[in-house]
Amino acid sequence: MKTVRNLVTGGAGFLGSHLVEKLIESGEEVICLDNYFSGSKNNILKLISNPRFELIRHDVTNPINLEVDKIWHLACPASPKSYQLNPIKTAKTSFLGTYNMLGLARRVNAKILMASTSEVYGDPKVHPQPETYNGSVNPIGIRSCYDEGKRIAETLCIDYERMHNCDIRIARIFNTYGPRMLPDDGRVISNFIVQALKKQPITIYGNGSQTRSFCYVDDMIEGFICLMNSDYKKPVNLGNPKEFSILELANLISNKINKKLEFEYKPFPEDDPLQRKPLIELAQKELKWEPKVDLDEGLDHTINYFKKII
Repeated sequence: MKTVRNLVTGGAGFLGSHLVEKLIESGEEVICLDNYFSGSKNNILKLISNPRFELIRHDVTNPINLEVDKIWHLACPASPKSYQLNPIKTAKTSFLGTYNMLGLARRVNAKILMASTSEVYGDPKVHPQPETYNGSVNPIGIRSCYDEGKRIAETLCIDYERMHNCDIRIARIFNTYGPRMLPDDGRVISNFIVQALKKQPITIYGNGSQTRSFCYVDDMIEGFICLMNSDYKKPVNLGNPKEFSILELANLISNKINKKLEFEYKPFPEDDPLQRKPLIELAQKELKWEPKVDLDEGLDHTINYFKKII
């Protein structure tokens, strides 16, 4: 029986490295593609000597020719701090990177999963967000390089399916957390944990009433695999539908690390969504998937990871 060969773009990143590990564990071959802009070789170091693992330093904005069966296209800076560092490059990565990977998928007849984002919903006027909601995105805001980049990436996927019958999958990823998050990437969970471990005041933007839903990384990777193995070719929300205010999250983390920490309130950032929560009925129906790890348990794993690296 032929061994499945996978290409994972962004495979040295937070989500990518967890996916690569899972695929290797299942006995498949993996080619990991990364330019290390937000990924790190440390994340996949233990796999280097594995004969079923191959690592290529490459930027997906440039085409590449490889023989693969499945493409998991995860490459793109995903935290506001990293994607706003070079917004033009972020937009190029979403558009050209997806264009190049779809071209490869078409040439070698590979199945392709594109990692999209809940940011395609912008600052939603519909809550919680179903896949049928078209979103409310500011096309010229400081976040638009990422939000609109992923929207055009979805468009490309759908048009490659319509025109060339490409076997596409689109995962709309909601806030995900867990080990291997970068300590300085500006995401709320890593921010709060790092500040708490360093005994610094926890920074809250606005009054902390804005909400998010947080999905543990193991659940998200399972969602990817369920989606790839399904026959569903339209966007699917992947996330945890349990909603928490930012203030609730801050209290939860400070109670686990240091109950005496103070909160420091700062002005609300431009275009930051007030609420974010997925409807996951489609994933439950089509993929037979739903998250299993609750926030309390996931935070324990994540805090233990950060204790080792801070």
